[in-house]
Amino acid sequence: MSAAWTPGSWRAKAATQQVEYSDPEELQRVLGRISGYLKIVTSWEIERLEQQLGEAARGERFLLQGGDCSERFADCQPHVIDAKLKILLMMGMVLVHGGNKRVIRVGRIAGQYAKPRSSDTETRDGVTLPSYRGDLVNRPAFTAADRAPDPARLLEGFHRAAMTLNFIRSLLAGGFGSVHHPEAWDLSFVEHADRPESHREVVRSIEGGVRFLETMLGRQLEELINVEFFTGHEGLHLAWEQAMCERPPLRDGWYDLGSHFPWIGERTRQLDGAHVEFFRGLRNPIGVKVGPSMEPAELVELCSVLDPDHKPGRLTLIHRMGRDRIGDRLPALVEAVLRAGWTVTWCCDPMHGNTYTTSGGIKTRRFDDILAELEQAFSVHEAVGSVLGGVHFELTGQDVTEVVGGARGMSEADLSRAYESDVDPRLNYEQSLEMAFLIARRLRGNGGR
Repeated sequence: MSAAWTPGSWRAKAATQQVEYSDPEELQRVLGRISGYLKIVTSWEIERLEQQLGEAARGERFLLQGGDCSERFADCQPHVIDAKLKILLMMGMVLVHGGNKRVIRVGRIAGQYAKPRSSDTETRDGVTLPSYRGDLVNRPAFTAADRAPDPARLLEGFHRAAMTLNFIRSLLAGGFGSVHHPEAWDLSFVEHADRPESHREVVRSIEGGVRFLETMLGRQLEELINVEFFTGHEGLHLAWEQAMCERPPLRDGWYDLGSHFPWIGERTRQLDGAHVEFFRGLRNPIGVKVGPSMEPAELVELCSVLDPDHKPGRLTLIHRMGRDRIGDRLPALVEAVLRAGWTVTWCCDPMHGNTYTTSGGIKTRRFDDILAELEQAFSVHEAVGSVLGGVHFELTGQDVTEVVGGARGMSEADLSRAYESDVDPRLNYEQSLEMAFLIARRLRGNGGR
């Protein structure tokens, strides 16, 4: 890793989860157009997020990251985007109340269009076609035309990401953050929850605190209206990410201006691989998914490659173990990073290690498994003297039926009612907000740490 870095040096490394296009010349024409466009985020926004993530690493802030498993181009619509934004804002306010610290909101949005796959191909009824890799690459319908990788989709992905983030910025600038006022929340599900009165008390406390402060100041609290919001996605399609790299004026280094917070997935974190090579040279704060196969020495070496300057906020380690493995696998990893002297932002993804398939062939997750992994994550970090600095969810603001359990007791039989995800199951609006209440209860139990 001592070799000189350039935005294209990853091409000399082994690259997994990449796409083979039938027309390489057309691919280069599309990437050239994207390179010449104004980009989606700015370098100063990226630097501000890195500063805040450094505070989360020290336990001074809390990271809330959430959004779709894989965004669909068709969902670049106002009602879909504002529903995602609304649930993240609501969850953030509940966590602020529970932890007595500011929350960093990062959406899996405006670029989460590509997904890794276990196999390059899929076979149905004797027909084999390329796997669906997200709308950035191809379409989900099982036909040769739909599954063929299409470079034009990279251009469409750029445009839809830009439109999505511009719409979010317009909403926030126009006061959409005022949904923080609890009277706008749909809380009917709490009647079915364990200890519903504690949920209602949180809402009353938030509402009373906001009204008291605004009455004393004689104005609306700008901090509750003009909230900060950042975007992140898995930096999977390296050619697309490279096309969005720039060296801005008056800045030292290269920034991926397609996202504030790109991350490396569990399948692409090889130390000698192309993704680690590309990410090591970016000035963005970056994340790495850490699964149960990660060994402590490997993780320390990965930290040394991606964060050689030991800069708080630079590196977020997003562990995704599963409820049955986190207690055995996570402690040694956290202890190794602590001994090696890194101050990283630890974040728990309790979704990806808890997926199963029903007898009817539907991919789902159990609410209780997700919560159990989160509870264990808090306990592990406390036990070894570390700080759990954030959580990472696949969720939506829509009334989907993709995850079993929650206050309303959704069963496997209910999944078919409104199962919409093309890839992985997501928490719906009620389950997401309920999860925020339960995390807030845990944060309060930790004294707001």
